[in-house]
Amino acid sequence: MIVIQTSSYEELSRKAYELMRPVLIEKPDAVLGLATGSSPIGLYKEMIADYKAGNVSYKKMISINLDEYADLPVEHPESYRSFMNRNLFDHIDIDKANTHVPDGLAADKEAACNEYTAFAAAHPIDVQILGIGANGHIGFNEPGTSFDAHTHLVELKEGTRRDNARFFDNDIDKVPTHAVTLGLADIMQAKMIILIANGTAKAEAVRRMIQGPVDTACPASVLQTHPCVYVVVDEAAGYYVK
Repeated sequence: MIVIQTSSYEELSRKAYELMRPVLIEKPDAVLGLATGSSPIGLYKEMIADYKAGNVSYKKMISINLDEYADLPVEHPESYRSFMNRNLFDHIDIDKANTHVPDGLAADKEAACNEYTAFAAAHPIDVQILGIGANGHIGFNEPGTSFDAHTHLVELKEGTRRDNARFFDNDIDKVPTHAVTLGLADIMQAKMIILIANGTAKAEAVRRMIQGPVDTACPASVLQTHPCVYVVVDEAAGYYVK
């Protein structure tokens, strides 16, 4: 695990893209594992800018998103499909048919989860982008999730829903109670992982991820056992690991 500390969110986003870019250049048909939330937005802006400069094409690439809210309409502005379209897919030349987000609307969610796990296994992720929750979750793998878990339906912790209420008019009652997420076992199959964290709210989770025991109480701590992980943080998020 290599930790890179930056002085600002803008520098963090540039550094994350510098780590990701060689994969995009060297492998035109790369499989990208993507995340939502505020942390990767700057990285996605870097990806868009380099595409518009004519340096990268996504025509042959496949994307696999980490998670999606359960039972939230796809057209809802805070669905993760809407987020990805708005913040990345609508601005690059990727084929939308090659962009994959878990099906949060499936009547048979267990079957849908199994299909998503199988798809991810058949399309090994070249570079996985991650954020981290204040409680140490990655994807929506909440504390207590088995390291062996594959794509599954999860009941979101109150703290996670409270953190995400800012996207739902600051009303926790509007935040979905469940989500579908790639499991920790699926995430760990990625060839390279880039985790982005910014802000003081993430500092303790970053400390536990890097310095704490490998324990399901902090799901992100499993990354200590992965052979190729970059953790890119700003000064606030990296406060305890200087």
